[in-house]
Formats: sequence, C-alpha cells, structure tokens
Amino acid sequence: MTLDPVHFDGIAQLAGRIESGVDASDHRDFANTVWEEFLDPLYEDGTPVLEPLGEQRRRLVDVEDAALMEPRFPTQHGLDSGTINPTTFKNGLVIDVAQAAMASVPSELELHRARSVVSTVHSNDATVAVGEDDWTMFDRGFSRGRIMQAPRVDRFEQTVVHALALYLAESHHAELQAEVVDDLLILDGPIYPTGLLKWTNQDPTLAEVLVEDERPKDVVQNYVDLVETFVAREIPLVGFVKSTASKAITRAVRRKHNAPWVNDAAFFEQLLRRTDDDGETKTDALTFTNWFVSRCGANRALSTAGDLDLDLDKELDPDAYEVTFFVIYDPREELIYRVEAPYAFTRDEDLREDLTMQILTDVAARTGPPLAVEKADELARISRQEKQALQQQLEETFASGQQREYNDVRWDTVE
Repeated sequence: MTLDPVHFDGIAQLAGRIESGVDASDHRDFANTVWEEFLDPLYEDGTPVLEPLGEQRRRLVDVEDAALMEPRFPTQHGLDSGTINPTTFKNGLVIDVAQAAMASVPSELELHRARSVVSTVHSNDATVAVGEDDWTMFDRGFSRGRIMQAPRVDRFEQTVVHALALYLAESHHAELQAEVVDDLLILDGPIYPTGLLKWTNQDPTLAEVLVEDERPKDVVQNYVDLVETFVAREIPLVGFVKSTASKAITRAVRRKHNAPWVNDAAFFEQLLRRTDDDGETKTDALTFTNWFVSRCGANRALSTAGDLDLDLDKELDPDAYEVTFFVIYDPREELIYRVEAPYAFTRDEDLREDLTMQILTDVAARTGPPLAVEKADELARISRQEKQALQQQLEETFASGQQREYNDVRWDTVE
C-alpha cells in the first residue's frame, strides 16, 4: 500500500495546524544573543562547561581560495572502525564484530591492508565459554584479532557489545599503527569513545558497568594512552565528526532560557549560515568558529570538571586531555562538521591555526570530509552484503539461527 494524494493532502493539512510562536528570524536572533552573551564562558550549575580558546569569533574563507591553499601537513592519516551491527542468536549469544583500518594520503597499500578485528560476545549463561585470548595474527601478519566477553547485563546487551567492539578495534589499531603517522592523524569521529562515556547518563546499569568493570575502562584507557603517544611524538591528533547529535550546549542554555534548537548542530547552523537579501543561503564561503574547550555532555568525563572516577593512568597535566573543538558550516551541502582535538595540542595558537586551515582546505576541496577520513571509512566499512554473509557464517558456527522479529520478515526484501 502507498499513500494516495488525498492522504498526502490530509497530512499536509494536519501539519498546517501546527503553529509556531517564534519566527525563524527570531531563532537566529536568539542564537546571536547566546553567542554574544552566554558562551564566554557558558556555565552549568556554576561550573564553566564551555570556554573560547583565544578570541571568540566567527570567520569565513572563500571556498575556492580554501581549496587551493597549500596543505599545512604534508601527509595525513585517517582511521575508522565499522561493525556488522549487534546480532542476537537463539542460543542466547549477542555478538558484534568490528574492524578498524587506517588510510594515508598519499596512499600506502600495505597500511591499507592492515586490520584490527574484535568480536565482542555477551551471554547470560555462565556455562558459555567465550575463549578470550590475546591478539592473534592472520592475513600473513597484516591483521590481528581477538575475542572479548562483554560484561553481563540484563538489558542493553546490544549497546554493550557494539560499543566495546567498535572502540576497542579503533583504539587498538590507532596505537598499533601510530608509528607510521608522520604529520597528522584524523579519527573518523570524536577523539574519545563517546558511545561508552555516555553510559553514565543513559541508565544506572550502564553507569555501574562503566565505573566498576575493567573491560570498558581499559578501552577508555586506550584513548588516553593514544593522546599521550601523539603528544610524546609531537604529532597532532584530531577527530572529524561528520554527524554531530550533541545537545550539551543547547541543554545548558535551555536550563535558563527557551532554546528552540533540536541540537547543537542546529544552533551553530543558525550562527554560521549567511543569506542574501532574498533569504537564500550564500554558498561562496565556508564559515567557522574559533576553538572552544568543552566540559559538557560526554566531554565532562575526561575534563578537569569531571567527577567520574574511572581510575585511569594519566601522565600529562589534567587539562591536556580536555576536549577542544571548532565548528565548520559548509553551505554547499548545508552541513555542520565538528572538529575535535585534545587541549594538549590546541593550547598552541599556531598549531591551532594550522589544524583549522588544514581541515578547511580538505572540506573545501572535497565538499565533505578530508580524503584521509573518507578513505579510512571505505576501508573499515562492512557492506550490507558482507554483514549478511558474516551473520550467516556465525549461524553455522554456533549451530543456531538469528533471533528474528516481525520487522525482519516484513522488511526482508526492501533494498
């Protein structure tokens, strides 16, 4: 069945009855008010959770000029991790498999071949032996893999196996390949495992697992070690967040004011979008903010304001690990990108500017993520067909079919 024209008209009429008390221009005016009056610094419960690094300002660069700028870093490496998605079997096992890969610009084929693979397994049956071991080599030594038994939980099994597989594969591969990076490493996503760090706010069960179980804490420790490795080598590490769903800033503003934006990306789009006299978006320039130190949302855990005791080993000053970021708006696709780096690197004003210009050059030239990130994403991604084949192979291995739901049947033939 499909919607008939009369149904479309009915839906449109219903939508037309929704009245907004605020004009779009009012949203933009209030965004400017927040920018000018609330962010230097932004407080939450008396604690500064957002502070500008250097001068707070909005900037722009012509798209063509940016695309033609000389790279600030001669070589770039990108890293990403992808999974088959959590799969539940009739025998009670819940499993996810992740692979991480690193790409380089210019290309290095042997590096691109290397993989770190993690299989994370959950079972509430105490008699199930997962057979955890250390990393084992395969593919003639180019790749390595391991199995991890996930902490036992009564809910959120899929959340746990997914996060542990994804972030263990990524952090291990980054540390393993760190020595091949000469100038700049760009993670595809945040610089810390936000999917794990958000457990503290998702549910008390997940919060308890994060604080008390060594396995997720070890994964977070990997990222702390990664920062220390690159600080010691004096090579910057950044994260390129393509789809930021963070609501930390908007939520902090909403505690005292009516913040109409659905998330922080919507707020920054109001700030950075330029229009002509007819209200159309100007597409001739990339617009971007200064860098900020962030101690809100998932970033709080590894900040100087953090009150979460993960008992992590740290060699640097506490503020060196804090998340800093700036935001880019690309009007050609109407997309917001968030670029993160540890304060250990961005405390240096010249390095901060070099990182800014490098990312702007990449985005301008490609109308999207930097090439190193795009290549890493292609290497680490597991296609739909590959996921199905792997899941079928696991069914044979376990001699148990996948636990199916009605939607699996309903949508089975939909491409």
